[in-house]
Amino acid sequence: MTEALVKLQNLKKAFDKHTVLNGINLEVAKGEVVVILGPSGCGKSTLLRCINGLEIVQGGNIIFQGKDITSDKKSWQQVRQSIGMVFQSYHLFPHMTVMENILLGPLKVQKRSKAEATADAERLLDRVGLLSKKDAYPRQLSGGQQQRIAIVRALCMYPEVMLFDEVTAALDPEMVKEVLDVMLDLAKQGMTMLIVTHEMNFARAVADRIIFMDQGEIREMASPDEFFTNPQSERAQQFLNQFFEVETGKGRDGK
Repeated sequence: MTEALVKLQNLKKAFDKHTVLNGINLEVAKGEVVVILGPSGCGKSTLLRCINGLEIVQGGNIIFQGKDITSDKKSWQQVRQSIGMVFQSYHLFPHMTVMENILLGPLKVQKRSKAEATADAERLLDRVGLLSKKDAYPRQLSGGQQQRIAIVRALCMYPEVMLFDEVTAALDPEMVKEVLDVMLDLAKQGMTMLIVTHEMNFARAVADRIIFMDQGEIREMASPDEFFTNPQSERAQQFLNQFFEVETGKGRDGK
């Protein structure tokens, strides 16, 4: 593996007396796509929020581009420009048009010229098939369209890494594919990504590496083929069997 773009060292996070992350160690190389799987409540989303500085950790270190950013509060606003994050809910401002939502960060935070930022926004909107919606308001868009706009908004900040937290969880099934297709395209373009998802087929298709978490710890780390065909831990086996039973009515072994 090349030098890590993101490195987590013994990361710990607790809410009151409840430990959510219990000593996470992980390295993500530039251009790598890491998908984080695991049961609800295992700490997946909290892990992403810690990497983005939205949660304060109680122990360990977050190294980004070779710099320890764990407790450097002054630099988090700058860091977040390089670590984009897209959430379950779209967080678009309802009183702003699509273009106004996208340009807010580049103009107000990065102080870029409006002409340059607008050109980038239009290029990205065209890339996700939504250039014709640039003057629309969020209420005029479907959930899938709003989530694609949220992705464009993050990309317009020129991030080095993108974090996706269950971005299809709030979408109707027919809208899921249009969002996942955008993320697959980002992977093909070499974007570094950490993705939390319950979309198993997508995880297998997009990931360079699968991380399986349970009870705040990484229980397994493997290639997609290895994880889905031969999970090593008993907990991962149970997790996959439950998924396949729900999806197909059969276990992972087809029985």
